[in-house]
Amino acid sequence: MPKSSRRTVIILAYDGLCTFEYGCAVEVFALPRPEFGDRWYRCAIAAVEPGPLRGTGGVVVQADGGLELLDTAETIVIPGWRGPSGAIPPGLLDALRRAHARGTRLVSICAGAFVLAEAGLLTGRRATTHWHFTDRLAAYPGVEVAADVLYVDAGSILTSAGSAAGLDLCLHVVRTDFGAQIANRVARRMVVHAHRDGGQAQFVQRPVQKRAGTKLGLLFDRVRESLGEIWTVERMASEAGLSLRSLHRHVRAATGHAPGTWLIAERLAEARTMLEETTHSVDEIARLVGFGSAPVLRSHFREHVGVTPTAYRRSFTTNPAGPLREAA
Repeated sequence: MPKSSRRTVIILAYDGLCTFEYGCAVEVFALPRPEFGDRWYRCAIAAVEPGPLRGTGGVVVQADGGLELLDTAETIVIPGWRGPSGAIPPGLLDALRRAHARGTRLVSICAGAFVLAEAGLLTGRRATTHWHFTDRLAAYPGVEVAADVLYVDAGSILTSAGSAAGLDLCLHVVRTDFGAQIANRVARRMVVHAHRDGGQAQFVQRPVQKRAGTKLGLLFDRVRESLGEIWTVERMASEAGLSLRSLHRHVRAATGHAPGTWLIAERLAEARTMLEETTHSVDEIARLVGFGSAPVLRSHFREHVGVTPTAYRRSFTTNPAGPLREAA
């Protein structure tokens, strides 16, 4: 097993702790793994502030020390935070800046990215957080927000989306330090996927659109009720009683997208629902939502969702009969 250059891992604990995100970091880095010998991580918990450090669900954490532990860290994990506007102790920000300056790797899960942003460490960098907070992260000057990925590895600073994406990022860290074989063994012990690539899209609900005018609202309803039909931009304009120019202007104002882009998003959203809740074949779903054929659906799915329809169905199906096999 390759020797890790980031053996000493310090996980932050704070009052109002995000229990799941904290648990992900502890499970990966703090759990004893004697099968890997003495080259595995050395892990400690650092209290951000004086106790008690209470987490969601009634958990109380007993830390190994305070912020002085960050001065010994080779990797620091920020497991969430008290929301994007939660108060951050100045001492923590200073400790993170010092750690970054000496080359310590910083890993944040979900809203932990806002701690790094407040410290000024995301300026000029690509980063992510939970999809619900990406707009707020983008408000920080110089932060390039990747809004629809599971995690971003920007070298010495790594950020992840919400909850389970933090587990993906932690396993990515193991893979970076020890190789795929060791990361796969850790994943098997945890009974989780060995590797979900960071570029895979966050799976979010269909976004709520701004209130549309009567004409546009009726058009949206009509399109959604008949996605399998041929919907050209000209037909949409005619149905709404608008000129092409007006249609583009009104649709973009209501959804943030051009009509064609909005239509693809609606078809993908319906396809995802069908993959989750029905046993229709991929070919049949492609026809029902208006993509026409399975190859076209797969192409759009890979581009916008980040995985194939079959992989999505395997992860998200709610049908007890189970998914059908995708045609080759």
